[in-house]
Amino acid sequence: MFTPAFLAFLFTTFPRFSATDPILKTHYMYIFWLFLTGSIFFHIAILSSIILLILSIIILLVAQIGALYLLFKIYKKSKVKEKSDQAWILIAMSIGVISHILFLIAMGIPSLYQFSIQMSIYLYLFLLIFTIAQRMVPFFSHRPIEKHTERFKVIVGLLALHVLLESVQANSSFLVNLLLAYLTGKELYRWKLPFPNPNPLIWILHIALFWVPIAFLLSGITNLISLASETNFLSLDIHTLALGFFLTILIGFGTRVTLGHSGNTMHADRLTTILFYWTQVVVFVRILTSLSVAMNWNFVIFFDLSITVWVVLFTLWACRFFAVLIFAKKLESK
Repeated sequence: MFTPAFLAFLFTTFPRFSATDPILKTHYMYIFWLFLTGSIFFHIAILSSIILLILSIIILLVAQIGALYLLFKIYKKSKVKEKSDQAWILIAMSIGVISHILFLIAMGIPSLYQFSIQMSIYLYLFLLIFTIAQRMVPFFSHRPIEKHTERFKVIVGLLALHVLLESVQANSSFLVNLLLAYLTGKELYRWKLPFPNPNPLIWILHIALFWVPIAFLLSGITNLISLASETNFLSLDIHTLALGFFLTILIGFGTRVTLGHSGNTMHADRLTTILFYWTQVVVFVRILTSLSVAMNWNFVIFFDLSITVWVVLFTLWACRFFAVLIFAKKLESK
């Protein structure tokens, strides 16, 4: 879900970053059709055929490589002097392709499975989304920043160390995670984002960023506890980052882009604001689901609840914005 969603954003903004012409529809639609086909095949294959499963993963890999190639051509064509953001985006996309290949190989060599997962979460999705966020969120907030390039490189290095440690020994990256919590928190503090902000389209993006140091802090604490006592936190670290940061900023960016490109007023009405709050309900319920395993609470109740609040979020968002997204419907305030 995250890859095609953020690619849709990148296919609009990457040419603007690079001061090149917009991407032609004929050049990017085949990529989204491949993602759709691969996703459908994947879900069918889970219940039917290992061969179809492998085929679906290969189709998704081809789509990912096609997207990387499209963005790389824009990068090479660009004449702008400062292209560091574009370069980091391409690096993250390249790591995503590598992790995808490793995931496919891991079906025959299971020892690569954990490495591919860790790489895809931290060095692909997180690096990609954080790179986009550090450029776009200050811009949307009318609070431009001067990038701290050395600190960013240290963060990337720590992410790579996290992946290596977790691939060798689960939960061994607790110290690295605590350092990441400190550095990302310090970086966000340096940005001095205007929070709390009266505009929901802005504060939802700020909240997404604030989840980054919180996620790494929780990761460090739970990893240390798990290492010392073998307590199972049911991937609380990955899911806090994925829902707190990835999902929240996806909803924020997605709503903003949907409104802006459909000709609607860039305004979050009452229903949209409620949906933004509901994203945080999704995050907290998922955290409670992990804690239910660690604390021996009734896991089934929390698991079912976490699925329910997730489905409610996307159902309500689709009811409100699907026609806007597809048909550029004009909204009435609610």
